[in-house]
Amino acid sequence: MKRKEMAYFSLAGRSALITGAASGIGAATARVFARAGADIALAWYPPDGHDIEPVRRDAETAGAAVVVDEVDVRKQADIDRLVGHAVEAFGHLDIVVANAGIARIEPVPEEVDERDWSLILDVNLNGVWRCFRAAIPHMRSQHYGRLLVTTSVSGPIQAWVQHSSYATSKAGIVGLVNTLAVELGPSGITVNAVAPGVVESPQSLDPVNSLGPAGVAAQAGLVPVGRVGTSDDVAAAFLYLASGEAGYVNGHVLVVDGGRWLAGSD
Repeated sequence: MKRKEMAYFSLAGRSALITGAASGIGAATARVFARAGADIALAWYPPDGHDIEPVRRDAETAGAAVVVDEVDVRKQADIDRLVGHAVEAFGHLDIVVANAGIARIEPVPEEVDERDWSLILDVNLNGVWRCFRAAIPHMRSQHYGRLLVTTSVSGPIQAWVQHSSYATSKAGIVGLVNTLAVELGPSGITVNAVAPGVVESPQSLDPVNSLGPAGVAAQAGLVPVGRVGTSDDVAAAFLYLASGEAGYVNGHVLVVDGGRWLAGSD
């Protein structure tokens, strides 16, 4: 007897909004979600210098309906506009992946400029809150939603020297996830995060504000699985959390780092 094929982790009939979608984890997640059957609303920030069009083309080639908007996550009006466009285009909004984030290298802690500190928290933490706040009413009305966010091992689990504002913003995300998971669960909305370790991406390859190519390469030997992560590794984790199979997962931070933090420092 021929085995019946089962489609796990399908997003058919769902719609998703993804911020920071023009590169790295956001772009990979958009492509994975589109292949899984979701329609996609893509938020991108042109000053970052990444082109959203390849992501749009790949998603449409996979069969997704696609909405694209320029979004600065520091501006609630930008986020509200994209949420409105998504609901208008798709009829509903089921999944939000709040992924947009930045990292900036800092001087010694007592010399960190307040404006620089505030910028990191406004993008990385307040931007997540703004995305979730805009989506929650739509998800409540349909009694279904997946609120997802990119945090990091830096902050919630370990330190990142010269990046205290980044680590603080990512740790704050965990507090938001924990609380919203309890508050929104009765409304059919789950709230979860993915915490990547070292992932080769435009941000991590930035030699000024992050590890740079040499730093990323050096991490590979410290990871138990023998390599650094890819954006697709993180996108796969988001696909699971966005799917029906993760319906009983709520308030969880899924670490995707190849076991690096368990191995400790060298």
